[in-house]
Amino acid sequence: MTVISLNISPVLAQEVAPSTPTQSVKPGINKKFLDPNLDVDEWIKRFEVESREVFRGRHQVVKQLKLSPGDRIADVGAGTGLFLEPFSMAVGKKGWVYSLDIVPKFVERYEKMADILNLDNVTPVLCGQNDIRLPAGSIDAAFICDVYHHFEYPADSLASIHKAMVLGGQLILIDFERIPGKSREWTLGHVRAGKEVFRKEVEDAGFEFVEEVKIPAFQENYFLRFKRK
Repeated sequence: MTVISLNISPVLAQEVAPSTPTQSVKPGINKKFLDPNLDVDEWIKRFEVESREVFRGRHQVVKQLKLSPGDRIADVGAGTGLFLEPFSMAVGKKGWVYSLDIVPKFVERYEKMADILNLDNVTPVLCGQNDIRLPAGSIDAAFICDVYHHFEYPADSLASIHKAMVLGGQLILIDFERIPGKSREWTLGHVRAGKEVFRKEVEDAGFEFVEEVKIPAFQENYFLRFKRK
């Protein structure tokens, strides 16, 4: 397991054996993110702008997660680290934030952010495309925001999340509404399936659907809450 961090939680001291992935549901979906010459600043300009619903509604999203001091949350596919600081503040000194991504340069950014902001409850993790690489029972919540449609091996990734989460823990899925005739052409071409398909995949992985939460800033995105069975 590869972990890049200034502050390593003891729970990560054990090695997590890599698994063999099943067939990809959308080969090449992450090709641009795996480019060794990826420009982090370019993605910050794309992701951290008011025109992006998730950025505009970030405070509403954090509020609806209902995190408590002491919670341990995995931000799966954390991107540019938009939620790193608010999650760190929400779980407090007794909680923990695992900021995960498959992009080495993003993971390096999390380390720098934690250092600059003096956040000693953050662990950046370079995860795999089919495995989040966290030990069993190490998290109370998983946050998958605008990234589930980038899961090449969703069944495998969800299985690793299920294993890492405690019984009754919550999984939050935020993604794009994909409705033929209504959604943008970009969404129809980029996002492989709609909300009902994604919901079923999560349920099939051992999570119980709890509710859909309405976020005022969302028009193209949706917010689903699940509970680990």
